[in-house]
Amino acid sequence: MTRNKKIAIIGGIILVVGIPIGIYQCLFSSPQKGLEMERIVINLDTTEEELIPKLKEQGYIRSERAFKFVLKTKGWQGKIKPGAYKISKNMNALILADTLVRFPYQRWVVTPEGLRKEEIADIAKKELGWSEKTKEEFLANANEGYLFPDTYLLQVLNFEDAGEQVAKRMENRFNEKCQAIFKEFEEANIRNDTAIILSSIIQREAANEEEMPLIAGIIWNRLLKPMPLQVDATIQYIVGEEGNWWRPVTPEEYKIESPYNTYLHEGRPPAPICNPGLAAIEAVVHDQSSDYFYYLHDSEGQIHSAKTYKEHQMNIEQYLLEATTGTITDIALSAKVITLLDEQEKEISVAITEKTALLDKDENKLELKDFQLGDSITAAGRWTDENTFIPSIIRKK
Repeated sequence: MTRNKKIAIIGGIILVVGIPIGIYQCLFSSPQKGLEMERIVINLDTTEEELIPKLKEQGYIRSERAFKFVLKTKGWQGKIKPGAYKISKNMNALILADTLVRFPYQRWVVTPEGLRKEEIADIAKKELGWSEKTKEEFLANANEGYLFPDTYLLQVLNFEDAGEQVAKRMENRFNEKCQAIFKEFEEANIRNDTAIILSSIIQREAANEEEMPLIAGIIWNRLLKPMPLQVDATIQYIVGEEGNWWRPVTPEEYKIESPYNTYLHEGRPPAPICNPGLAAIEAVVHDQSSDYFYYLHDSEGQIHSAKTYKEHQMNIEQYLLEATTGTITDIALSAKVITLLDEQEKEISVAITEKTALLDKDENKLELKDFQLGDSITAAGRWTDENTFIPSIIRKK
C-alpha cells in the first residue's frame, strides 16, 4: 500500500468519526463551560412546547430539535412539570433533560379555598414528596383557619423542619393578605378570632363569592337574636375523616355532642372549620343586611332565603323534598307509621320520625293522634324504597 493511499484511508476514518462528533458538539453538547448553577422557574401555565424555545433563547440548549429528540428517546415527552429547577449552561442536553424531568428544586402547590389543614397536608405531601413524618410536622404547626389559600412555590423533599416552615409560610401569607381587613374588624368591634371562625363557615356554606355577604348577614342575624346557627358544615367538620372530609350529614349526627355542633349549642364554634379565602373574610364585615334567618341551596346550587321558619319549611318542600299525597287507611300510633293509599291506589308506609312536622292546613302543629282514617294528607320528604316514605312534613289538606 502506497503512502498516499494510507493517508487517504486514515483521513476517511477521521472524517467518518468526526461527523458524529461534530453533530454532537453542534447540537447536544453544553452551550458553555464552567458556569454556575442558576435557578429557573417554569410557571404553572407554561407548556413544554413553550418552554423549549425559551431554553434555546436563554442559552441552555444548542438545538430545540436535539433537545426534543432526547426527550422522545428517553420517554420523557410531556414530563417536565411547572416548578423551579437548578440548572447550568454547562449541562449537555441529556443532563439538562434529566434534571428538568427528575430533579425539581421547588414545586407549585395550589391550595384552594375552604380546605381543612389535613387536606392541605395531603396536597403538599403529594406535590413535594413529603414523608409521613413531615406531614405530621406540618399538621402539628398548622393553625386551622390561618393557612391562606394561594399558589405557593415550595422546596421539595424532606429537608429539616420542612412541615413547620411551610405552615409558617402559609400563616405569614395570611397575615400579609389580611392586614387591611383586620383594621376594619377592629373598627367594627369584631374580634379577629370570631371573624375567622365565621368566615370559615361562610366559605363552606356559600356556593360562590357573590352570595357570601348574604350568608354572612344571615349568620349575624342568628348570632344577635340569639339562636343556634344550625350549620351543616360544622357537623361535617366533626365527622369528617381521611378521604371523605366533607360528606353529607346523616340525621343521627345532628345529635353528636361537640362544641362544634351548632345545632346543639348557640353561638359560634370554638375554632375555624376550614381555611377561608379573602372574599369570605371580607364578607364578615361587609355583610348584606336583611331580615332573613334561614337559607338553603337547591339541587342546582341556587340559594333560597326565608324570614320565618314557616317560609323556610315551604322552601324545603319546594326545593329539596319529594312529595306524596293520599288518604290514610291505617295509623299505628306505637310504631309511628301511617299507611297511605296514594292517588294511584298504591299502598305506602309513611314512617314518622322526631324531625317530622305534623301540621294542619293553617300550619298549626298537630299530634299523630289528631290524624284519622280517611284524612287526606300531603307529605314532603324522601323515599327509602318504592313503598316507604320518610317525611319531614305531613300536612292535613
